[in-house]
Amino acid sequence: MAGQPETSPRGTTSLDKTLAKSEQVAADVQRASDNLAVVSTVLEQELPDEVQVGEVAQAIEHTSQLEEKLAKSAKKLAEVNAALSEEIEKRLEVTAERDESQALAEKLKAKIRAEGTG
Repeated sequence: MAGQPETSPRGTTSLDKTLAKSEQVAADVQRASDNLAVVSTVLEQELPDEVQVGEVAQAIEHTSQLEEKLAKSAKKLAEVNAALSEEIEKRLEVTAERDESQALAEKLKAKIRAEGTG
């Protein structure tokens, strides 16, 4: 129909592209969290207790805190991505319904015009 925006297929809208980037960031954050968990575990298990003092103990604690923060961030990103995905689906549904309504309105207008001239 003239003057009517086309419905973009899933994966091509700016929201879809934003979601894809956000999902990549979430995956990167999760990998960093997992890697940091390994480092933290190795440090805690491999270093004798007598070495885990002062700056070394602080570094181990800091590593554990960073791991926890990264894990929380990854979880929040996953939640945001799920909400964004739902919003995209809703918009696609609403757009499809709008397009159907506009098509029906155009048919009715054409029918009325045809009946008026007939």
